[in-house]
Amino acid sequence: AALNGFQIDVQLNIMSFLSPQDLCRLGSTSCYWRAAVQDPLLWRYFLLRDLPSWTSVDWKTLPDEEIFNKAFSEVSDNALYDYMAVYKRSCPQGRRSLKSSRPRYGAVTSFLQSLVTQAEPRFAMFGPGLEELDNSLVQKMMTCPEILLVAGLPHRQIHGIGSGVSFLFNNNQKFNIVTLYSTTSVERRRAREEQAVAVNKMFYQESTTTGNQQAMHYSVIAQVRKVCEVVDGFIYVANAEAHREHDRQEELARILAMIDPTLGPPNRPLLVLSCVSHVGVKRIPCVYVAHQLQLNLLHQPWMVQDTVAATLDGLLNGIEWLFEEANCKSAQ
Repeated sequence: AALNGFQIDVQLNIMSFLSPQDLCRLGSTSCYWRAAVQDPLLWRYFLLRDLPSWTSVDWKTLPDEEIFNKAFSEVSDNALYDYMAVYKRSCPQGRRSLKSSRPRYGAVTSFLQSLVTQAEPRFAMFGPGLEELDNSLVQKMMTCPEILLVAGLPHRQIHGIGSGVSFLFNNNQKFNIVTLYSTTSVERRRAREEQAVAVNKMFYQESTTTGNQQAMHYSVIAQVRKVCEVVDGFIYVANAEAHREHDRQEELARILAMIDPTLGPPNRPLLVLSCVSHVGVKRIPCVYVAHQLQLNLLHQPWMVQDTVAATLDGLLNGIEWLFEEANCKSAQ
């Protein structure tokens, strides 16, 4: 028995040097290897090793937070923890394969929808990543036509907020982004220089009583409310720089105020851009950002996408997902 245990340990150690893709191929060669490569300890190792490098995660594929907080011995007997299945579902390669394997009628429906003239979709963009980073995401979007082309500045107004900016995606799809800042440009510049937190003017606090306890939650001001009522989705720009302090509980409260189902359709998608200033900045992995913001509490589609303000890396991937989800909801 001791010899068999030693052989198993050696085998697992050897397999840990293979890639998850190679292990899946190995498992298809025989019944023995199929059973061997499904070892939960091995796949938990791969999951914890690789997920910090994943650049996106969504509402369908976010791994359970318990796998980070519990020792293997505490969860190994739990049937819910099929680490191999979690890895294959959550990793970007697995998500792409699921997307490519959608039914053919889905592709036909998307093609037919593209033939129908639709109103230009509008998205509300907000969040601390717009204001706290050394590089401006919005400025880069406005001045980088090789990645995202500015298609115009519409004249319609939304109760003093403005009309937003229209962009052209993939040279054929126009969309509009209404950028919502919490303070004036002067106040934002001063806060960055002094490394201070400016008072957010987009929200106000309300107290509610539940039993004998009072809870605080946010509501949006009247002008922002009008924006929330007309947009097709939301873009939250999170500050993902590891050296910064983040009050994710406060951020979640403000996200919930913006996506309040009383302000519009409850299933509008939320894209979270997990943003850093430039490539050299150490970032918080997107899976951790999703857990910190408790996005699993939301009742609508969401995705977290790593983004770099200085280069716009990752932005188009997020916009593409937003289009797919918004089109899906409008077709229902």
